[in-house]
Amino acid sequence: MNNQQLMDLVNQMTLEEKVAQLLQLTANFYEGTDAQGQITGPMEEMGITEQSVHASGSILGLSGAQAIMDVQQAYLKTSRLGIPLLFMADVVHGFKTIFPIPLAIGCSWDLELAEKSAEISARESAVSGLHVTFAPMVDLVRDPRWGRVMETTGEDPYLNSLFAAAFVRGYQGDNLTEEVDRLAACVKHFAAYGAAEGGRDYNTVDMSERQLREYYLPAYKAALDAGVEMVMTSFNTVDGIPASGNEKLMRGILRDEWGFDGVLISDWASIREMIAHGAAEDDREAAYRAIRAGVDMEMMTPCYVNHLPDLIQKGEVEERLVDEAVLRILQLKDKLGLFDNPFRAADPVRERDIVFSKEHREVSRELAAKSAVLLKNEEQVLPLQPNAKVALIGPFAQSEDILGWWSCEGVKADAVKLGTALQERLPQGTVRTAQGSDVHTITEKQIATALEVAYQSDVIVLALGEDSEMSGEGGSRTDIRLPEAQLQLVQALKATGKPIASVIFNGRPLDLHGVVQESHAVLEAWFPGSEGGAAIADVLTGAVNPSGRLTMSFPQSVGQVPVYYNHFNTGRPINPDNTENRYVSKYLDSVNEPLFPFGYGLSYTVFDYGDVEVSAVEMTANSPLTVRIRVTNTGDRHGVETVQLYVRDVSGEVVRPMRELKDYVKLSLAPGESETATFTLTETQLRYHHADLGYRSDRGEFIIMVGPNSRDTQSRTFKLV
Repeated sequence: MNNQQLMDLVNQMTLEEKVAQLLQLTANFYEGTDAQGQITGPMEEMGITEQSVHASGSILGLSGAQAIMDVQQAYLKTSRLGIPLLFMADVVHGFKTIFPIPLAIGCSWDLELAEKSAEISARESAVSGLHVTFAPMVDLVRDPRWGRVMETTGEDPYLNSLFAAAFVRGYQGDNLTEEVDRLAACVKHFAAYGAAEGGRDYNTVDMSERQLREYYLPAYKAALDAGVEMVMTSFNTVDGIPASGNEKLMRGILRDEWGFDGVLISDWASIREMIAHGAAEDDREAAYRAIRAGVDMEMMTPCYVNHLPDLIQKGEVEERLVDEAVLRILQLKDKLGLFDNPFRAADPVRERDIVFSKEHREVSRELAAKSAVLLKNEEQVLPLQPNAKVALIGPFAQSEDILGWWSCEGVKADAVKLGTALQERLPQGTVRTAQGSDVHTITEKQIATALEVAYQSDVIVLALGEDSEMSGEGGSRTDIRLPEAQLQLVQALKATGKPIASVIFNGRPLDLHGVVQESHAVLEAWFPGSEGGAAIADVLTGAVNPSGRLTMSFPQSVGQVPVYYNHFNTGRPINPDNTENRYVSKYLDSVNEPLFPFGYGLSYTVFDYGDVEVSAVEMTANSPLTVRIRVTNTGDRHGVETVQLYVRDVSGEVVRPMRELKDYVKLSLAPGESETATFTLTETQLRYHHADLGYRSDRGEFIIMVGPNSRDTQSRTFKLV
């Protein structure tokens, strides 16, 4: 259908039908589902009519090709104008084939593989009947207490922007109409949800507009530039106004300034939550504020259907606002080809072949291996020797709980267990397994069994971590250490004197005291997904050389939080040569630096860096600099090194961070091989938001820093003239 035909369709709709198109409900409201007996109850609880359900525009949370086809078919029988439903779900890091959590994917620094994971997620979802995914989540996060850090790719606006665009490309492809095995993507949560105070979910966000634009908005904008079809509002306030009713944010920045003309959807019940925030007296005022802000679709509350008709009839809301919202929704349905084929790619036969296929699981395994970050490796405890006698101990030794939060249709029982995979990869050695402890509790019998197994081994592999409920939405924590039971297990096994390699399964950066010092090696595995056990076993045995790099700093303790690499200096910075001075910006009981910095990660081989070379000492707007550094693999294994380029603006109108990531290059080097990492640095990369919010650069001195992480770098200076 062309745009005029869609507008004609809007004009044929009654006001009630138009408003109902803005309503999104869960599947148990609709005929054709197993939950149809519950329809009356949910309608009464929501305070909506059967007519509103029959005219509603979209469903969330239902999947399965036959189930969706049944609901769509039943719905269209009662739709006066034959307008099909949209089906949406949280396909965050996989549909049935579960990939590592997004924070782990970020640590791969592999945009191509990240895009591939989204493409596979879309393929499995589309054949199962879905049209839209509520992903990617691109919120910048600096506080690991927030459980939803597992959904983001980290603390850096540049890297987050690259991944945002990659995920959108993967989900959507080049043409949603022709590529029916793709999904429309919905970037979330607009805006700045990752800056919730105290790391407490749904909490207040308060920052200057300059800070918002400089650090928190770029990744959303990158998703828009990549063509994302939908945007989701965030739960939090922005400058004292809930996002779902924030006209400046939604109409001012998103619509008018950035030109977004796609569908804007609320998060679950966030329109009604304006009442609890204190920004609306009742559902009627919440509807008024949300529609004026430009929110097209209301998820799981009835403010629009119950009050917009009256607001329009009384002249308090212009009907054109509803018409615009309906038209955007119809345009998305048309772009997805639903008017021609309301079932789109849903196919119960193909679904059995495509979903959780071997091909898809192999990509999940590759990405999980590349997402693992080696944090410590003393005495070359890792990789394990082929004939090693291994004691695999800990609550995650044979755990299925490695998919992580938001694992959609993933089944824990399908996950490859670490112990099983490790045994397969060490046929010449032995792998003895003991529980050691549960995630949160430990018994004397568990300790005794663990010690017995440990004493029969050459090396102990400790599989520790959080259960999946300890992170994700609603998973905020003030104590980000491992549970005490697991720390007791570590201490008991340390007393054996055996080498210990600890593997951590988790959804956030942790305070790893009680583990790092006691272990010879530490491997950050994250929640690695369906093939997690196989991937981590590949890394532990050296079949894969670890290449992951952190995209969030690991704190020394929760008292440092927020701790992040691109921080400002202070008027009284600490002098590393005089740390006893009290009257500088420091802690009395801790160093300022994180335990492990942004960009950090080790390899089983060694990379030697030559000297940084810069093509000139001055830069102009028309004369970029070329930065080169030669890297040599001086070890005995093939490895991948992520060479990182940082820049500091020494003196700006507004204080600038101590360093900012501007680019990176991944080098794949055989033993003895050398290659030059080459970067082109332009004036546009030096721009930032000034006090007047203008986006420009400052003349003066800059420092270039190149190295394997944000801490260990070589420096050169130049001037922008």
